[in-house]
This record gives sequence, C-alpha cells and structure tokens, in this order.
Amino acid sequence: MPVKLVIGTSHKTYFGYQQTQAWCQQVAELVCALPEATTPALQLFTFPAMPALSVALEAFSGTAMATGAQNVCAAPPGAWTGETSAAMLQEMGCRYVEIGHAERRRHFAETTDIINQKLDRAFACELTPVICIGEAQRMSIDDASAFACQQVDELLAHRRESPLPAALFAWEPQWAIGAPEPASDEYIRGVCKALRAYLHQRYGAQFQVIYGGSAGPGLLSRLWPDVDGIFLGRFAHQPQAMASILAEAQALLSTRSAGDA
Repeated sequence: MPVKLVIGTSHKTYFGYQQTQAWCQQVAELVCALPEATTPALQLFTFPAMPALSVALEAFSGTAMATGAQNVCAAPPGAWTGETSAAMLQEMGCRYVEIGHAERRRHFAETTDIINQKLDRAFACELTPVICIGEAQRMSIDDASAFACQQVDELLAHRRESPLPAALFAWEPQWAIGAPEPASDEYIRGVCKALRAYLHQRYGAQFQVIYGGSAGPGLLSRLWPDVDGIFLGRFAHQPQAMASILAEAQALLSTRSAGDA
C-alpha cells in the first residue's frame, strides 16, 4: 500500500478564538473540494490552540482533516492543574498530539524522560504522536542523521509493544530556525531519508518522517518522496497558502498515480 502524503499544521498561539474558527471553516471547504480520488492518499491534521479544539473538531467533522493538540499532560488524569489529559483529548475526538517541540524543550524544560511519559499517555489513549526532533547545532548530513537516530532510540528502544504503535517524527534542524539561510534541500532530504530508513529497519514501516521546518511554495515537491510530508507553521496560517499546498500535494499524487499506471 502506498504511503500517504502527510500535511500537518500548527497554529501555536498566533490565532485568537474567532480567527481559529474562520480558518478552520475556510480550510474545511478546501479539503471538501479535493477530488475523491485524492483524499484517501492524504494524511491531514491540524493543531489549534487548546481552547479552540472543539471549534476545529466541529469544523472538520466528516472531512479528511484530523484535529490534534499541541501538548498533553505527562500523567494520567488527576491533580494536574492547567494540564490536559490524553484521555480527555481522545474523548473529544482528537486523533493526534504534538510532543517534544523545540519550544517545549527550551522554554518549559521538557526532558527526554518527560517526552517519554507523554508518549506513554498518547499511546495508551490511541493518539498518534507527532514527535519533534532535530539537532541544535549545524552538523554534516551524516552526523545530523546519526543524532536524529539517537533521539529516536531514546524514545522507542525501551518499548516492548509488538508492533509498536504508529507515530510521526517531525524533524527540523533547530539551528536553522530564524537563521538567515534555511537548511538546504539536499540537507533535508539526506537526513529525512536516512532517518526513515533507520526507523523502518529497526522499528517498522508504521513510522513516518516529515519535515517540520519553514516551508513555502514548491518545498514539498522538492523534498518528495524523500520525506513523507511536511509540518507547516506560519506559512499555512493563510487559507490561500493552504490551498496552494493542497494543490501541490494533489499534483504530486497525480504524478505518482501516472507513474504507477
């Protein structure tokens, strides 16, 4: 079965409540307008801010767009003021959860141990984790690939489930965030391709690798098929930009279908 092309988005806290509502409604219309032959080959998800989860779930109900949360409590439901449990996210209808973003690691002191606990909760509640990884310092492609594989092992090697639940690894070189020059296409393709090969060989083909860095028009086409998709930030905050990404994905899938024929 061909691997689905993944397109994810995160609002972080850029949007207010009404802006989230408007974005979700407009993007839901875009998703519903996709050809029926295209949507089964796409894996779509969005992460609104926590207070707007219900808005997104309602707007995308019955569409190919899944909704997830930008964070999750590392513990089961209980006395954890201000947190959101994985069980509640599952009950609401969320299907994904973002774990281990560089901002969470940097500003909220999230360690590998905490990230592992959050993964435990996500897996226990049948939420698909989107696990953010990436090197802090500029490295060679080989060294960055080895570092990413090491991060994977820290999160998966001790797990005994067989097979392990599916997960997405969103790789982004932290040194490239806000840098004058982003990571090159060659660098991105090299690391993602090596990481995916390692995941599939050691842990199974249920793991996908997406690029989580700054994206713009044409990037998906340049990276595919060495990545399974992209994880978009501010570029996707305009519905018309989402429309262009979806059109690009549709063209890629049409090309793949023609090649398979």
